[in-house]
Amino acid sequence: MIENITGKVVVITGASSGLGEATARLLAAKGAKLAIGARRRDRLDALAADLTAGGAEVEVRTVDVVDRAAVQALVDTAITRFGRIDVMINNAGLMPNSPLDRLKVEDWERMIDVNIKGVLYGIAAVLPIMQAQKSGHVINVSSVAGHKVRPGSAVYSATKHAVRIISEGFRQEVTPFGIRTTIISPGAVATELPDSITEADVREAGTPLFKLAVPADTFARAVAYAISQPDDVDINEILFRPTAQEY
Repeated sequence: MIENITGKVVVITGASSGLGEATARLLAAKGAKLAIGARRRDRLDALAADLTAGGAEVEVRTVDVVDRAAVQALVDTAITRFGRIDVMINNAGLMPNSPLDRLKVEDWERMIDVNIKGVLYGIAAVLPIMQAQKSGHVINVSSVAGHKVRPGSAVYSATKHAVRIISEGFRQEVTPFGIRTTIISPGAVATELPDSITEADVREAGTPLFKLAVPADTFARAVAYAISQPDDVDINEILFRPTAQEY
């Protein structure tokens, strides 16, 4: 594999745990410069301290991706510190699944705000910069649920399918600027995402799937694979699951 990561400036949302944290650790180990954001500042600071102790250059911002200004501030912090942005990873997401007839409208709205609008805010923050650079790479996190739907996951699946549609439209629009795009759709990965399910019976029904989960660094390696390709190669979509996962 071509190691095309050292020195790249990478912005990651949802970096305080799970996929984002694992990705930050792996990319830092490969020499990337990082700007990491999430809501839990204590977790971010602890992560940044670990990475900095290992020699990484890291900037930290408290970010809730439903706040466009906060996402923009994270990107601006990266520009101020490092002077450019090579990769934007729109990773923040949540999954409070429930059957539609329970009318968990606030959960639906939160999923739409975080899983869709958060991705769009990330794109909006970096697009003018990457257009001016004539280079960049935007990685958006979808899910197996963006390819398949099952009872209880209608809204979550809709948001993750939207990420795929937005990403493909974005890909076609930015090819003249040399900007790469990647959608990563994980299956069951060991993260805190199931903790966002508020309905006890829905969480329990998902237990057999969650038990198959692979470690979060599985996702991080997929990110590193996409980033590490030479600039004329664009890995547009990666869908992966635990080998034992049927769904």
